[in-house]
Amino acid sequence: MLSGGTHVAMGAMSDTVLANEPSRPRREIFYRHTAWVRAWHWINALAILFLLGSGLNIFNAHPRLYWGRYGADADTPFFALGSVDAADGTTHGITQIGAWQFDTTGVLGWSQTGGEYSARGWPAWMTIPSFQDLADARHWHFLFAWILAINLLVYLVWSLRRRHLQRDIVPSAADLKTIPRSILDHIRFKHPTGEAAKRYNVLQRLAYLGVLLLICLMVVTGLTMSPAFNAIFPWSLDILGGRQSARSLHFLSAGLILLFVFVHVAEVFIAGVFNEVRSMITGYFTVPGEHE
Repeated sequence: MLSGGTHVAMGAMSDTVLANEPSRPRREIFYRHTAWVRAWHWINALAILFLLGSGLNIFNAHPRLYWGRYGADADTPFFALGSVDAADGTTHGITQIGAWQFDTTGVLGWSQTGGEYSARGWPAWMTIPSFQDLADARHWHFLFAWILAINLLVYLVWSLRRRHLQRDIVPSAADLKTIPRSILDHIRFKHPTGEAAKRYNVLQRLAYLGVLLLICLMVVTGLTMSPAFNAIFPWSLDILGGRQSARSLHFLSAGLILLFVFVHVAEVFIAGVFNEVRSMITGYFTVPGEHE
C-alpha cells in the first residue's frame, strides 16, 4: 500500500516538473539557396581558384605592373616583384610598391622551389602549375576564364528573369540606411536571427554585387588584352588607357576578389560553418532563433 502510494506521488511530482520545464522552440528549416544559385557558387569557386593560380604563373613571366600602353623594362612600374644580389653575396627578394621597397625573401621575389631558391615573383605553392610554364598557365587560365564568363552570363540571365538580382542582391534605399548599424553588428560579431537571417543584410548585398562587378571587369580587361579582340574592337584599349593599364586593372580586380574570398570564408566560420556550408550544398538553412 505504501509502495503504491509512493509511486503515485513520485509520478505526480514528475508530471509537475515536466509541466514547469520550458519547452525548447523548434528550429525552422528554410530553403535559402536554389539549385541555380548553388551551382553558380561552386562553379565560380572552382574557376576562381584555377584563374588565380594560373594568373600568378602568367604574372611571373613579367612580374611588374604599369599604367599606360607599353610596359617596357625601361619603364617604371608601380608594383614589381624581383630579386637583388647583396654585397655579401646573398640574394634577397624585393617587393616594390610605388616608391617603397620591402625585403620579402623566401616569400616573394626569391623563394624556394624543389629545395632550391630561385627568382620567382610568386612562390611555387601559389601558382598553377607549380613550375614556371607560361604556355601551360595560359591554357589553364583561358579554359577557366571561359567557364567563368559563361557561368556569369547564365547567372545574369537567370537572375534577371527570376528577379533574384533585383530582389536579393541589389540593396534598396532603406537597406543603405542600415549600413552603420550593420557594420557595428559585424564588429560585435552579432549576426541576424529569426526573419532577418532569411535574407542578405546590406553588407552582404554590397559585397556580392561588388564581386559581380569585379568579375565583369576581369572579363572585360582580359578580353582587352587579347590582340584578336583588339582587332575587332580597337577602341577598347583607348577606354582602359592601354594594354598595360588593362593588365593592371585585371590584376587588381583579382586581388579584390581574393580579399572577398578571405572575408567570406571567415564570416562562414564565424556564423556557423556547418549550417552555412550545408545550405550551399543542399539549399536548406537552419534559421538562428532569437534566443541564440
